[in-house]
Amino acid sequence: MSHIFPRHTKQNPPVAVRGDGCYLYDSNGKQYLDASGGAAVSCLGHNDRTVIEAVKAQLDSLAYAHTGFLTSEPAETLADLLIEHAPGDLDRVYLVSGGSEAVEAALKLARQYFVEKGEPQRGRLIARKQSYHGNTMGALSAGGNAWRRAQFGPLLIDMSHIDPCYAYRLQQEGESEEAYGIRAANLLEEELLRVGPETVMAFIAEPVVGATAGAVPAVKGYFKRIREICDQYGILLILDEVMCGMGRTGSLFACEQDGVAPDILCIAKGLGAGYQPIGAMLCSKQIYQAIADGSGFFQHGHTYIGHPCAAAAGVAVVKSLLGRDLVSAADRQGHKLRTALAAEFGTHLNIGDIRGRGLFVGVELVADRMTKAPLDPDRKTAARIKAAAFEAGMICYPMSGTIDGQSGDHVLLAPPFIITDPQIDELVGKLSKAVDAGLA
Repeated sequence: MSHIFPRHTKQNPPVAVRGDGCYLYDSNGKQYLDASGGAAVSCLGHNDRTVIEAVKAQLDSLAYAHTGFLTSEPAETLADLLIEHAPGDLDRVYLVSGGSEAVEAALKLARQYFVEKGEPQRGRLIARKQSYHGNTMGALSAGGNAWRRAQFGPLLIDMSHIDPCYAYRLQQEGESEEAYGIRAANLLEEELLRVGPETVMAFIAEPVVGATAGAVPAVKGYFKRIREICDQYGILLILDEVMCGMGRTGSLFACEQDGVAPDILCIAKGLGAGYQPIGAMLCSKQIYQAIADGSGFFQHGHTYIGHPCAAAAGVAVVKSLLGRDLVSAADRQGHKLRTALAAEFGTHLNIGDIRGRGLFVGVELVADRMTKAPLDPDRKTAARIKAAAFEAGMICYPMSGTIDGQSGDHVLLAPPFIITDPQIDELVGKLSKAVDAGLA
């Protein structure tokens, strides 16, 4: 009998024993195409020797040093490497162990920044509905997915949530993409005026919404207008690239494609590519300097932040992404994947939208593609597709509650950047069979 507390007590998952490239293998020898990179994590695939050897070498020299006393060479190198390629005036890197921790650090830093500046009245955060920012209490409070929040409501911090930029569902008939983007962004200004802009510290958003909505990118002009509003009212822009960053969307940082730079940026998942648990919070010179010129002490921290072995993995991953042209590969193979999905599902009566950027792709399912009516939630379509795909030897990321946390179904695809053309064909073929089984 297992003593592991699993994600679901009524499921008995197989035991993973090895990985190779885009595939995982269980203890019975069954092969699985990792079409979601776990949760958009395994950008380099499995068994990448460069990263493995980097971690081994770091273990041979230094396994651990607490950042309350010492820094380490790999942590310093990773910070330098990230800032060298970061957008805007991001200048400092706070290394953590994952995405939720990165968001928690961002929220605390935003608050402390205004306290140190002499504006303690600024403590409110504005986020978006159907967003996901992590599972710790602060991150979950920022997230706007109703299903994830429901049972923890009494424990959550009060935050505002505006409509997302979700063109497939919210763009009006006859409305141009640009006009919709401005209208959607202006909801931030409306909420600022409603609660009092002098009380707000930051706005947080995912450049491409991941788990909760299925790779929904913002339309052109949306984030530029968001940036203008943040600057006008003196609030910080926090971008959560935990899932969509590190090359996943075809540029190292997802916000590059929107032509904006945040004040604070959160990354994780692809930063460690699954080889070590690592995330990071990047902030601007202005924010860092406010702390440096004030108390000098960021009142935050975790035991394993800046872990040398995790940082060594991060250095090897980022150097691989840049040096092996894998960010361009994500863009190139992403176009091929979306083209193949369109060929397979373009006229499917129950496929409403195929969207995304790079190798971050969402397929939204509907009861009727003409009306966009969602499938009956009681059908549990996403769960059925997930099970059928797994049985067929493919791991993908179906999810329900796409529209409002209750209704809607989608499949998120985020395979390793090394995926080949034949593996794309395998992915689409297995997904097609899984969708048919899920809808049956």
